[in-house]
Amino acid sequence: MNSFSKTTEHAVEPLQRGATIGIIGGGQLGQMMALSARYMGFHTLVLDPTEGCPAAGACDDQIVAAYDDVEAIRQIAQRSDVLTYEFENVDADALDAVSALVRIPQGTHLLRVTQNRIAEKTFINSHGGHTARWAAVRSLSELDGAVEEIGLPAVLKTAEGGYDGHGQRVLRTADDVTAVKNEWGSAFPVCVLEEMIDFTYEASILISGNGSEYVTFPLVKNVHVHNILHTTVAPAFGADPSEGELATAAQAEKMARELAAGFCLAGTLAIELFVLKDGTVLVNELAPRPHNSGHYTIEACAYDQFDAHICGIAGWTLEETQLLSPAVMINVLGQHLDAVMAAAVDHPQWHVHDYGKAVAKRDRKMGHVTVLGTDTAAILADFEKTGIWE
Repeated sequence: MNSFSKTTEHAVEPLQRGATIGIIGGGQLGQMMALSARYMGFHTLVLDPTEGCPAAGACDDQIVAAYDDVEAIRQIAQRSDVLTYEFENVDADALDAVSALVRIPQGTHLLRVTQNRIAEKTFINSHGGHTARWAAVRSLSELDGAVEEIGLPAVLKTAEGGYDGHGQRVLRTADDVTAVKNEWGSAFPVCVLEEMIDFTYEASILISGNGSEYVTFPLVKNVHVHNILHTTVAPAFGADPSEGELATAAQAEKMARELAAGFCLAGTLAIELFVLKDGTVLVNELAPRPHNSGHYTIEACAYDQFDAHICGIAGWTLEETQLLSPAVMINVLGQHLDAVMAAAVDHPQWHVHDYGKAVAKRDRKMGHVTVLGTDTAAILADFEKTGIWE
């Protein structure tokens, strides 16, 4: 039995009130996990290198240390009953080293798969999920062969470490291929080359599990600006979806359940998607945690993605999700923060979330705003009228 199966089985054993959940990563996702955990009667402890990180104010205590500090990982393991993580770039080997000290319900198999695009796409394709055509490019010498196989235009992505568009290059012509060869040269990292998809829109779906049962949140429609999520509309389709739209949503849910079952998922998994003109759904990438596109669930659902994550890793029974109202979520980046806080005074319908980050930097996620209402197009238009997000 591998360690992932073992830790997932342990996760099904319910965690009792007063237990401590250790969170690796103290950003906004860790903060919101901690708030959900506190309401359920759990204590929380966060590991993050920045003293006073966003999660610190919501947790009982913080260990200030780097994520690869083996002794700090051991310390949080010894002080916790369960460990979870808020981002995918956690040292899986370090977690394996403390697996005898603490339950790790999400396991490290999930981490390893989502840390590497080759492993991720292989897993998706072998568990019923469809992706764009892709090829592994493990060295500079393999690039030409991959281009010949996939064709141009295509997107070259580093196998590890990319986020919000980092580590990606669009290759439209042979000159682009030559340029990336010259630029990266002998330092060429392991990559994947993906067919460029002519999609109608981007979407995502969240699924949560407790190791054996799974619940899904609605399919939502996303818009990115400069590779950073800008808006999420929930649900993806209006009050009167067509047969084709219902089929797309069902396809996404089926795919999500197959992937979750493949992982014996405990906690929340986000699946980012491309929806094609004919309604076909392709998986772009996975995130082994709650996700920016799921923030609308805090106000719009009977219980949110963070509640579901905590219930899942605590081995509690999961309730089927219920969307109480359509909603629009818009991200607040560093350049928006002051204007949003000033405008919020006159917009009582805005549910404003300020993550409490000490420094507001351009394109850094500082918070989000959610608005509930059946006319999501009008909500989007109202955001645009403010001029804040131009």
